[in-house]
Amino acid sequence: QVQLVESGGGLVQAGGSLRLSCAASGRTVSSYAMGWFRQAPGKEREFVAAITWSGGNTYYADSVKGRFTIFSDNPKNTVYLQMNTLEPEDTAVYYCADRTSRFRSWYQSSGYDYWGQGTQVTVSS
Repeated sequence: QVQLVESGGGLVQAGGSLRLSCAASGRTVSSYAMGWFRQAPGKEREFVAAITWSGGNTYYADSVKGRFTIFSDNPKNTVYLQMNTLEPEDTAVYYCADRTSRFRSWYQSSGYDYWGQGTQVTVSS
């Protein structure tokens, strides 16, 4: 079974940067891609970014395009989310997720099969 462990969250001032990591263990050849989602208090979980393991195709939410970058280190089974120019609106718990499907929605949590426990990101104004 796939296990995902996020790290790298913390408190940062607006305009600052953070890099999140997601280490995957137990990953099999059926794992197709990894994604990042976030959930702020009182809000639904929302898509942030995703990347395919093979080919490195990437997908981003409009709200983070140009500020966040997702990339992977395949030999380490690790996916990263580099977050620059952070805004208070980026404050949330960030989750990484693994998906096996090529065809389900990239932007909905139902498209993903395994989830990490999350890491808190807080951006102060």
